[in-house]
Amino acid sequence: MQDIIHEAACDLDCAWELSKRQFDPQKVVESVSDLDREHAMQLGMNLKRFPMGCDLTEVMVGTCASDIEKKDILGNCLLADTIGTSIHVCAYAFADIAEAHGMRGVDLLREVREMTEVPLDLDHFGASGPMRLSKEIIGCKGDCYNQGPPFRGCPRDRIHSRLVDKEADGLADKEEWIRLSSSVAVNVTCVQGAEGHAAPLKEARDVARLAKQHGKGVEAIMFIGDGYTDLIDGFSAGLELGADVFVLEGGPFNSAENRLDAFSRAVAMARILAPGKIVATNGAYEDECRIGLRSGINAIISGFPKNHHGYMCGYSPGTARRGNFGLPRILEIMKEEIAAGWTKVPVQKGELEALARAVKVVGQSDVYPKKVGYTTLGDAHWTCLPSTPIYSRVSVNRTVRDLVSMAEGGFLGGRVALLGGRFVSWAIASELDRYVDQIIISDIDPWVEEVTVDNLSNALKTEVIAAGSDDAAAHHAANSTVISTTIPDLARKISEQHRQSITLV
Repeated sequence: MQDIIHEAACDLDCAWELSKRQFDPQKVVESVSDLDREHAMQLGMNLKRFPMGCDLTEVMVGTCASDIEKKDILGNCLLADTIGTSIHVCAYAFADIAEAHGMRGVDLLREVREMTEVPLDLDHFGASGPMRLSKEIIGCKGDCYNQGPPFRGCPRDRIHSRLVDKEADGLADKEEWIRLSSSVAVNVTCVQGAEGHAAPLKEARDVARLAKQHGKGVEAIMFIGDGYTDLIDGFSAGLELGADVFVLEGGPFNSAENRLDAFSRAVAMARILAPGKIVATNGAYEDECRIGLRSGINAIISGFPKNHHGYMCGYSPGTARRGNFGLPRILEIMKEEIAAGWTKVPVQKGELEALARAVKVVGQSDVYPKKVGYTTLGDAHWTCLPSTPIYSRVSVNRTVRDLVSMAEGGFLGGRVALLGGRFVSWAIASELDRYVDQIIISDIDPWVEEVTVDNLSNALKTEVIAAGSDDAAAHHAANSTVISTTIPDLARKISEQHRQSITLV
């Protein structure tokens, strides 16, 4: 395994071979720990490439704090929705704000859900529903982040004071919180020596089970810790809970001897292990954020003023303090570290709409965690987006099922060209397998085209061939052509170039 990991850091084809396999967390941590920082970054970025990982870069934003007004949290949520960032719901703060206004916490969450359409990511959620915390916790000024390492006592051995009796009062609403959310975070740091900082694993297990039961994505929050044993324990616990996404916390929770090397390696490890192909951070100093982005991280959780994520990411010791507005800082760091490609950096609502249309085209039952060939069809986004108003709002002209009906009626012919080699084309090819003789794949990225043909050839009986990134050649060689993009402007542009092509949007 060590050999293929070292090779995958330098070679995309080796990375593709690596992504086809499943590994034990201990072996992954052992092997990646042998890489120097440069090779760890290269490995992580290779594994962020489609289809080995989610290749989007995004922001999730905490909009709430226990001591802000209801009108402020609603305004913050509207701003997040407008720019297209997922809303990170700190459940205890929602509950505190609601209580101050004579409401149930779940009613405030419902109000936010009705006025926004981006994903809602639920955190700080326990056996009875929202965690309820003492004033010393909810008013924490973030001294640990501001002072910088090393630490004695807080935060590793902090008593995470919870108002358990108050939490029990919300038990009746527990499932409704999860139904209204798109994804749910569970904290596994209790297995990394932080028993007092997080809920017991039994509680995390219960929340993860309920989230899965309601079809929501699950994120496992873990510390970088010592950069070795703590990572083995964290990854193992997250996988045991069925996590789709790994969320890595650095800052004071990174106690490794060389914390930037450790952060880079942890991102690469998570890229190998995350079933849902997404790796995030909820707490990382500015230098860790930059290293993480260079190592293939997908998402950074930031926050509005007073929200604890507002200072936990993107700042440094001496500047990380409660009251910071973290979102502009994270946007600036992302713009400096990641070049925009086929999507904006960070992604905005247009990209979320395109993904939501893609799920509608394919069908909810046929996407992640379902596999086609060597890997899943989609990533954790494909689980989360159907639980959003965006998904309800967007429309498509044709679905994969419609294409199958056309094939059954003899309208597609024996040779079908698919323009675009990403997940939607995988789903189309998979469903047309019994109806056509040949599928021609054309993608602007030659490597995406190559791995798509490799993956589909392994999974299908129909002959699958590459067009050499030549849409015109694929179109002319086929009896029918399907444009697989779910971005309307792009579909329109391609269809104007290749008349009589079939579009999905």
